[in-house]
Amino acid sequence: MSDPEKPIDPEKEKRKIKSVKRMKAIMTDYYIDAKTAQQNNKKVAWITSGGPVEPLITMDVIPVYPENHGAMIGASKMGVDLCEKAETMGYASDLCSYARADIACATVDGGPIGGLPRPDMLICCNNICGTVLKWYEVQARYFKVPLFILDTPFIHTEYTQTVHDYVRAQLDEYITFLETHCGKPFDHDRMMEVGRLSIRGQELWQQVLDTTTNRPAPMSAFDAFFHLALIVTLRGTQTVVDYYTQLLDEMKTRVAEGIAAVLDERYRLLWDNLPVWYRTRWLSEKFAEHHACLVADTYTSSWCGTLKYLDEKDFLGSMAAGYARIYINIGTDQMADMVLDMVNKYGVDGLVMHSNRSCKPYSLGQYDIQRIVREKCGIPSLVIESDMTDARNFSESQIGTRIDAFMEVLSAGK
Repeated sequence: MSDPEKPIDPEKEKRKIKSVKRMKAIMTDYYIDAKTAQQNNKKVAWITSGGPVEPLITMDVIPVYPENHGAMIGASKMGVDLCEKAETMGYASDLCSYARADIACATVDGGPIGGLPRPDMLICCNNICGTVLKWYEVQARYFKVPLFILDTPFIHTEYTQTVHDYVRAQLDEYITFLETHCGKPFDHDRMMEVGRLSIRGQELWQQVLDTTTNRPAPMSAFDAFFHLALIVTLRGTQTVVDYYTQLLDEMKTRVAEGIAAVLDERYRLLWDNLPVWYRTRWLSEKFAEHHACLVADTYTSSWCGTLKYLDEKDFLGSMAAGYARIYINIGTDQMADMVLDMVNKYGVDGLVMHSNRSCKPYSLGQYDIQRIVREKCGIPSLVIESDMTDARNFSESQIGTRIDAFMEVLSAGK
């Protein structure tokens, strides 16, 4: 509860992003719709965060994301209890904390929203990691519902025609799966409209992220972590287009009025990997103490990073490349090239890498990327060892000391 006698800081109030309120309302309505789906004769599909949601939108199936729920669990500081429960069920502590939290949550309807709505089907795409395969198999058995797996081969060097044909064929199988379990034919005309809205939503999200090329940046990566939710959950809907149009307008206004995410911005940083959900505020304030703004990150940009592969006139056909060539499904050299592009684009002074205990595919190549960035750009980097949801793997004193030392290096080099 806020202190009614505490004076309001006008400068702090001015810097608050107004669209946050609208975002919360949209997400509240979304979860209410999902929770009441059965009453309204709608189906619910649990889907991985990197999975192709557009066919679900086309079929009026409500997509629900256990990974998004894992982030909410982390932000609500409920991750430790649920992870520990999963461990008592026999799951190893080295397993992804999203998976542990979700598996445990399903048995007790836990978490900040009283558990996710019961799924009618599960859609699993392994473009983000291999853990999701077994995770979704576990949940499919628990709920006794059908599971569709979309296999996207890892793109070590080049995206070949063979890979394209393989993934493209599975998209047709995906449509057949949906027709079977929804009991109605797939509407290809509507799919074209959903595809158009998906591309437009991704374009707007990229434009929102690109407002931080301005100095000072009107928002930070910590803001982006929050506003990302819609492009993940409801991609392909008018709701997303309308919201990011509003958010973009607000960012442009902030740029015009010189409203900064961080007061007296002196240092611009790039974040790599998922957020530390339960300590985002502390990290944001810690960097701000040093007048440092995380102006970009590899995580939130992943949901618009394959725009160049998508074709509005053949969205279904181009989805194969769009979903197979995402950031963490490509080789380390390609990932490093993308990081280098972001360093140059956003005028970055330093790189902050979250070595995430839970997300091995995102973390394993980080030291190679760190070396490549140092050799080609000469900017310093910081590695923070932690976990996205399980707070037992976070040491405030150690990380705080590392941030202070890193900022001293940046300050000396200015």
